[in-house]
Amino acid sequence: MIAKIGRSSNLIGTLSYNNSKIEQDKGEILMTNKMIETADRKYSVTQLARSFEPYLLANRKTEKHTLHISLNPDPKDKVSDEHYQEMAQLYMGQMGYGDQPFVVFKHTDIDRSHIHIVSVCVDEDGRKISDKFEKIRSMKVCREMEKKFGLISAIEKKHQQNQKIFQPVNYKNGNIKSQMASVILQLQSYYQFQSLGEFNALLSVFNITSEKVEGELQGQLKRGLVYFPLNDKGEKVGSPIKASLFGKKASIDHLEKFFDDCKMSMKGNIIKSELSLIIRKVCENCQDENSFKRALAQKGVDTVIRKNENGRIYGITFIDHRSRMVWNGSRLGKDFSANEFNNQWSNKEKEAFNEDSKKSFNDEIFERTIDNLELINPLFSDGSSTALHLFESLAGLIPETQTEDYEENDFAHRMKRKSKTKRRY
Repeated sequence: MIAKIGRSSNLIGTLSYNNSKIEQDKGEILMTNKMIETADRKYSVTQLARSFEPYLLANRKTEKHTLHISLNPDPKDKVSDEHYQEMAQLYMGQMGYGDQPFVVFKHTDIDRSHIHIVSVCVDEDGRKISDKFEKIRSMKVCREMEKKFGLISAIEKKHQQNQKIFQPVNYKNGNIKSQMASVILQLQSYYQFQSLGEFNALLSVFNITSEKVEGELQGQLKRGLVYFPLNDKGEKVGSPIKASLFGKKASIDHLEKFFDDCKMSMKGNIIKSELSLIIRKVCENCQDENSFKRALAQKGVDTVIRKNENGRIYGITFIDHRSRMVWNGSRLGKDFSANEFNNQWSNKEKEAFNEDSKKSFNDEIFERTIDNLELINPLFSDGSSTALHLFESLAGLIPETQTEDYEENDFAHRMKRKSKTKRRY
């Protein structure tokens, strides 16, 4: 069980958010406490707000008076409405809000049901209810509810998740937003990269890409980021998803700050020279792109190569899973730029072509025979999977995340922005 506690000065906005779930047939009111009841047990936002008016009128000086709590069991837990009602009463009672008016909403808009509790944190005399050691008390109540209702422990699950492999997105499995979120929101905790291009190189291994969008709105220049799922061929599939739906961490502003931090920490890092030596040595022993990528993959380094429609290489990025650093080729030095690799492999292909043209007819027949054998039996070829190496190298490093309500996160961020704007003026 995970509890999230939010505060704002916007009671109507908080009630409207939860009521919108009911209007979309993705939610319902499970119970009320010390609220003005209606004959048909159906409530509008205005009717709900009336129960809180005496408390807000008595409020002395508490700016963020509205309390918005969500209780989230594990997706595998099956919780009845009766148990949700008991949980809400138990939680509010032990957190000091048992005598407050509150309304409990059940949400079913994502792959796990959960409840939201809306109340106010000032009592009927207008005094703020103490929130000292709130997080510690909340965690204690959650552990008690896990035992009482037989729920999966969030603490034990966290340890188990550390042993799971971070999976790439498979658009055929559905639930694309959740799949993408588990990748996008975790990469910054485990890898360092200095640009959007390097970020995209890392994302591409997990079948995701991002694009910056810019435009003018009401005379002001706006910019943002959208994410796309990719298929196995690296082609965009489905509709773009706005970064805001994944939370602040996925935004272009946050990423650019992250890039700057990485530039400082990666500057002069000894890993850079070590990686350069490895790539140089592999390059000397490999005559073409495929053998080069296979050899580096065996050393824990993935290579992402970008080509134009004519097949010319215009970008190359190295993902070092040992140090968890991502390097654009040109950052390692001129010898590792996309242009250098394009020229090198193009020349090798020309030399190979000229050499092949000198072969006798019998030699050509022999080569074709070997090629056919490779097509018939994969054991004749030296193929290897870069992606497989990546997943093995990531085993146990990145935990899975519990399915998040990204609309809820987006709502919470908007409430915070509104409160900051009010304080400015």
